[in-house]
Amino acid sequence: MHWIPSHKRNRTPANRKNLRKRPMSDETKKRAWIPPRWFVRLVWSTHRGLYRVTGGRVGLRRAKVNRWGMMHLTTTGRRTGQERSVIIGYLEDGSNLVTMAMNGWADGEPAWWLNLQVHPEASVDLADGRRTIRGRAAEGEEKVATVGPVARTGHELGRLRGASVR
Repeated sequence: MHWIPSHKRNRTPANRKNLRKRPMSDETKKRAWIPPRWFVRLVWSTHRGLYRVTGGRVGLRRAKVNRWGMMHLTTTGRRTGQERSVIIGYLEDGSNLVTMAMNGWADGEPAWWLNLQVHPEASVDLADGRRTIRGRAAEGEEKVATVGPVARTGHELGRLRGASVR
């Protein structure tokens, strides 16, 4: 009889197949990995810096059926009245731009969303040009309908803490 290391024991194809068929309990299901806050802020800063340095030539992309796009949103500050800009993900639903008011998976609503609630007129720079928009929350049947475009991206948003369609 040969000695077999513990990590290689019972690793026959049949055993591996049976392991895959076992249903996962709630305890063994993993929550979606959420990056640390410092990492999220570093990525945001790098993305904004790249957008500024290239004069807007790099950093935006059109949304596709199964992929989020990136837009540069410029709002009016709710307290200062000054222009505030942020790059956020979006999807297209016909002529509407759909986004989620997420604060990088942190608690609280993002500042751009709070600004839009007070001053709904804003502008967005898309990969194919600038648009003037009127920001608002989706309500009722429209809110339910926005789940479709979000679901088509393949993201399991229900597992992400703080994710909600607005």
